[in-house]
Amino acid sequence: MRGLSVSVLAAMAVFTIAAMPFSREHPHDNASPIFGVTIPSGYRQWELVAPSHEAGSLDELRGILGNSLAMKAYRQGKLPFPEGAILIKLAWKQVRSTQDDAALGQLQAFVPGRATTVQVMVKDSKRYAATGGWGFGRFIDGIPVDEAQHQTCFPCHEAHAKSHDLVFTRLAP
Repeated sequence: MRGLSVSVLAAMAVFTIAAMPFSREHPHDNASPIFGVTIPSGYRQWELVAPSHEAGSLDELRGILGNSLAMKAYRQGKLPFPEGAILIKLAWKQVRSTQDDAALGQLQAFVPGRATTVQVMVKDSKRYAATGGWGFGRFIDGIPVDEAQHQTCFPCHEAHAKSHDLVFTRLAP
């Protein structure tokens, strides 16, 4: 931890605490259309791959988590990801933290606000052969979004992350 900056450590703590709105277990009958992906139980205990910030119209803070198979591949720099690798993206609207701003003496702090989505990628090359080996799920309040939104997952990942096994997120240093 010696080389980690205070801001990176703070971001890690914020994402750990802020994941609480996503903590309830979700029934497995809430599978995503097209792919049949569900929110895995116990995902909140997975490791942080990286935090991210989506500015613009989404204005979100995000935390990407990986199961043990995904994390091993990240650490070893192995592509494609192995069968059974799962990635989870948690997203929240960002809001100002007046408490943190006061402590820092200036307006600069943002923290997670309202939870927006849980997005899931599951590596299963046989089941998802037509979509590069990945199945996708996007959930709002534990309920999968409609089929039209799920139809956009693979084309976007194929167009913008093909060289990294369709995965956008890199392991944070």
